[in-house]
Order: sequence, then C-alpha cells, then structure tokens
Amino acid sequence: MDTESEPYVRLATLRQLHQVMADMNTARSLADTVQTVANGVVTGLNYELAAVNLVRPDGDLVVAAFAGNADAEAMITGRVGSRTAWDRRLGMGERWGSLIFIPHNEGWVLDEDDVPSWYTDGPEPRFEDEWHPADRLLAPLYANGGLPGELIGVLSVDRPRNGRLPGAWGREALQMYAFQAAIAISNARLRANMQRALVRLEREQQALRASEESFRQAFEYAPSGMAIAEMGGDQHGRILRTNDALCRLLGRPAAAMRRYSFSDLVHPEDIGTLLRTSAEGGRAELRLARRDGTYLWVSLRNSVVADAADGPRFLLTHVEDIEERKRRELQLAHRASHDALTGLPNAAELRSRLSSRLCRRPQGSASSRAAAGESVDAAYGGPGVQDFDQEAEALAERAARAAERFDTPAGEPVVGYDHVHVVAPEGGQDDGTKGLAVLFCDLDGFKSINDRFGHHTGDAVLMEVARRLTSGVRDGDTVARLGGDEFVVLADGLGSADAQDLAVRLRNAIIPPIRVDGRGVRVGASFGIGWARCGMTAEEVLKSADQLMYVEKRARAKQQRRAG
Repeated sequence: MDTESEPYVRLATLRQLHQVMADMNTARSLADTVQTVANGVVTGLNYELAAVNLVRPDGDLVVAAFAGNADAEAMITGRVGSRTAWDRRLGMGERWGSLIFIPHNEGWVLDEDDVPSWYTDGPEPRFEDEWHPADRLLAPLYANGGLPGELIGVLSVDRPRNGRLPGAWGREALQMYAFQAAIAISNARLRANMQRALVRLEREQQALRASEESFRQAFEYAPSGMAIAEMGGDQHGRILRTNDALCRLLGRPAAAMRRYSFSDLVHPEDIGTLLRTSAEGGRAELRLARRDGTYLWVSLRNSVVADAADGPRFLLTHVEDIEERKRRELQLAHRASHDALTGLPNAAELRSRLSSRLCRRPQGSASSRAAAGESVDAAYGGPGVQDFDQEAEALAERAARAAERFDTPAGEPVVGYDHVHVVAPEGGQDDGTKGLAVLFCDLDGFKSINDRFGHHTGDAVLMEVARRLTSGVRDGDTVARLGGDEFVVLADGLGSADAQDLAVRLRNAIIPPIRVDGRGVRVGASFGIGWARCGMTAEEVLKSADQLMYVEKRARAKQQRRAG
C-alpha cells in the first residue's frame, strides 16, 4: 500500500477490529467465542485462513474452530496435536514480538509431526516480502492475555490477502487481537466453568433436599424411637429433636423432650453404660424413665454424625423397646437361679453368693505369713520372722497380701487389696468377732405330712415356711432352698450370740400351725450354725453347717422334734 492511503487503511482495520472484539466478548458460549475469534482473523485482519487450537486438560491441543475454508474446516476441526509437537513449533522460527513466524525453509521439518495442518497451493514467491504457501504464523494465547501466563491455546493464521508478509502494523494488529482473544476465551471458559458449577451445585442441592426429605420422613415416621442429640461442649447429650415414636414410648411430648438429655432420663444404675456409649458410639441396653415414673428397658444405638467440613457433630440415636424381651430374659434368669416352688434362691445361686465372698487364703494365715517371712529373711539374712522389727513385719504383711491377690485358683474370684476377708468367731465363742453365719435348716416332721396329706399339702407347707423365714431375716440376708425340706440362711455381720438368737427366732416362726385346705399342720425345725471363712470353699462351709445341724437334731429330745 502507498504511504498516503495507509492511515485510512489502519483506521478501517481498527474499526473492523473493534467490531470483531465486541463480537468476541458478547458470544454466549465458549464454542461461540472461539469460532468468533477464528472468524475475526478472516474478516478483521485480512487473512484467508485461521484456526484456534485450545489446550485440553491432558495438555494436548485440539482444533476448536476454523474459518476461511469449509473443506479445511471439515478436515481438521476436532483433531488433536500433542503438546510435545506444539512446544517444538513454539520454540522454532523468528520472534515477531509475541508472534512466531516459521518460514518455509525451516518448517519443512514439521511436515511429519502430528499437529493438524492444512496445505495451500500457490506459486513460489518472486520477492523476499511475499508469503510462501508453506510459511506458518502462530500467535500463542495466554490466560492473562500475555506472557508469562498459562498457555491456553494457539491462534494459527495463513495467507494474507495482499500476498505479502505482514509489516509492523499488521504484526502489531495480530498481537493486539491475540491478546484480546486470549482474554475473551479465558472469560468464556470461566463462564462455562461457572455455569457447570452452578448446574452441579443445583443438582447437589436438589439431591441434598431430596436426601433431607428422605431422612426427615424416615426419622419422623420410623416405627421405633429416634433422636438427635448434641455431641461435645457444655450441652453434650442434650436432645435436639425426637420423633413421635420416641415420644409415645416415653410418654413425653416433643417440646418436653428437648429440655432433657438422655443422662437425665437414664436409670441411675445405667449412667455408666450410657456415658460409654455416648462417647464412643455403638449399642447398649439400659433403662429410660417414662413420664409416669416407671422405667422402660430399651436398646440404644448411637451413630456419630459429622459434616464434610468437620463442623458440628451430633449423635443420631435409635431407641428400640426391648421391655418384653428383657422381661423374658429376667424370667429365665430368675428360673435358673431360683426355686420354682418357693421363689427362693436355689442351691446353685446359694453357692454362687457364698463363693463370691470367699478367697483361697484366710486373712493373716500362718502359711502366708510364714512364707512371706521366709522370703524377707532370705533377702536380709535375718534370723526369722519372730526377730523382725516393725518395718520387716509390714513388709511381710504386704507380701502375704500380694500372694493372696495372685495365688487364686481358676474359677474363684480374684482377690485384690480391697478384698474384705471373711472371718468367724473362734470355737463358736462370742469373742466379739462378726462374721458370715450360715444357718442350715432342716424341717422336722415334714415327711409324715407329705406322706399323710399328699404333695399338695407338702408344697403349701414349704411355701409358708419360705415366707416365714424370709420375714424373719434382714434386708440383704439370703434365704435359699437347698432342696427337699432343707433351707439355708446367709446372714452377714453376726456374732456367735447373734446367730444363736436368729436361729431361735426362725425356729419359733416356723413352729406355729400352718393351715392348708382348712386343716392345721405343724412342722419343727433343726438349725445348724456354721461360719464361712476365707480359705474354705462353699461346699466345705455348707457341709460344716449341715453336720452341725445333725448334731443339734440328735441332741434335742425326740418329743421336741416331732410335729404335725
């Protein structure tokens, strides 16, 4: 172009660029934007062909838009070139500012790479400033519009309409255009990402609303009780929400339930179980208070709930009524440990209670003290336990207690330092010692009643004797039926005289006539008083009391033992 017309050409080009850039920034989608960029090169910058190559997430570049030739567009649009091949191109040729010009005499090495390309025919240039059909001109597109931003694509142009290599003005115009195109593409990508994010967010919110509604319905209409409680902080365990089933189960309205925590409702004996379950999650069986003051057995299962950002944590509690099952279990346990006729503890339960009080070694036994003394004597070279000073005596006592703790046979309770040894009056004398008395009772004249009036009358007599024995002892004492017409009473904290008085009171309570079917019958009772001691087994204690009972039975006159 001549010098006089160049300002007018530049002004017309600026007007075209202004319009093209306006079109780029008003495109509605990323696809429309990149196509507008390619079209703008042809209509605004006077190149015959243009392609926009965009970087994919994997780093390779795909031909996203093409303008100027429908056949070429159909051939290469959507094809992919490797990032390695593109990096090679961007490192070759001449640098025209931010543009890269690869002349035909250098670009022949690129003919075999995998970058999608088009080939145009034309005559060989006659002048140095003419465009060769194999020349390549590239404009890299960066995320921030220019270097050193992230590469988002490459704008490829070909065949200027005037057939000449672009001059300074043409190069600057293409650089400006590439700068604005990169911004437009970045904005379009941002809008596309935002739209996808909004769509994804809306879907997630819809899914969350659906999930919350499903949870609400499952929570509200669950056939068993459910509650949400706080976890951690000062309000740990406070009930935030309950369903109708739990309110009906405990007989309390929802508004009232929110004033409580489960620790306010649990039975005092079950508070430890509740605290362990609340802290760790899991399942427990315990009793909860109803509004009428009664307690209900429930299975309580806790699940710890935390949000994705580790925000507030809650306990989701499932409460199931197990009152009927517990009642059956307690009935079965009671039947296994109690006499079916009288309701008293049976022989197995009696032996269990007695064994729980006994350990293998008696308190201060000679064997344990001697063993401890010998070990200390050997350690210090002393003459023997009788010559120890007070410190050695204390050491021997500690050694004996340690032996008691760890020398315990299988099947017996482990004895620790908090074990209270069971002792007894020596020789049956009332020396002030309080021990565990074992009163072995055998009914006199019961067999004749059973033979004369039948088992129905005999059973009625046994039940009445059980009632009278139970009425005659303290709370905490044990009255058990050993079998047949034999009963055993365990009474702790008695001296020798106390035990004798108790036997007399119980015998006197049994002697009065017992009315069965309008008939009065009488039985007597013989008592043997044994004493439980650590170092004895339950069988040995019972055998001793049984023998003493027979001694007492034989010592009494025959006429005093008869009844009925």
